[in-house]
Amino acid sequence: MIVLAIDASTSACSAALRRDGRIAAHRLTAMARGQSEALLPMVAAVMAEAGQDFAGLDLIAVTVGPGAFTGLRIGLAAARGLALAAGRPLAGIATPLAVAAAVPAAERAGRVLVVALESRRDRPWVQLFDPDLAPLTAVAALTPAEVESALAGRPALLAGDGAAALAGTLPAATTATSPGWPDAAVVAALAAERWPRGDTLPAEPLYLRPPDVTLAGAAR
Repeated sequence: MIVLAIDASTSACSAALRRDGRIAAHRLTAMARGQSEALLPMVAAVMAEAGQDFAGLDLIAVTVGPGAFTGLRIGLAAARGLALAAGRPLAGIATPLAVAAAVPAAERAGRVLVVALESRRDRPWVQLFDPDLAPLTAVAALTPAEVESALAGRPALLAGDGAAALAGTLPAATTATSPGWPDAAVVAALAAERWPRGDTLPAEPLYLRPPDVTLAGAAR
């Protein structure tokens, strides 16, 4: 399966081409903003390096959130445009799952994996996973006390760009060595595994609350 995957949902921007079970080309840059200028050039570079044309893709995959409102819109708009132009199917991957899957299996063993994503408000978006990446909770904006209650005394491993906000309040928890943002290379692997069995999401933004900015006339 040949999968082009992109991510712009949090504090990085990335694109990856997965072909025959391996990553043929990959670009990733950490950035809090600027994804709108960076993403499509990354896609072009990845496709050129891999020597791949869009018509030969089997699938396009994209993270669907939760995450930064603007970044999600950029990633989804790009993915939809590419899928429409190429006539290829489009798969959504939840951002917490993409972060969780980047954590090495050896680190996850025997622990609850707590993925915390920066929300730019007082509560990060949090989802708990078992060591095999099965979700234990739905993703929600939680306080540290609510995370501690959900853990119910079980050993925890923290991951995600919001993990630092929880680390000081969960002294028994350790922090994963993986980066705190999704990586399109991981998104591509998840899509290649899950798409054939119908276990991906629609390419629609997963917003857990309204954006901070309201468009003019929206109230009307």
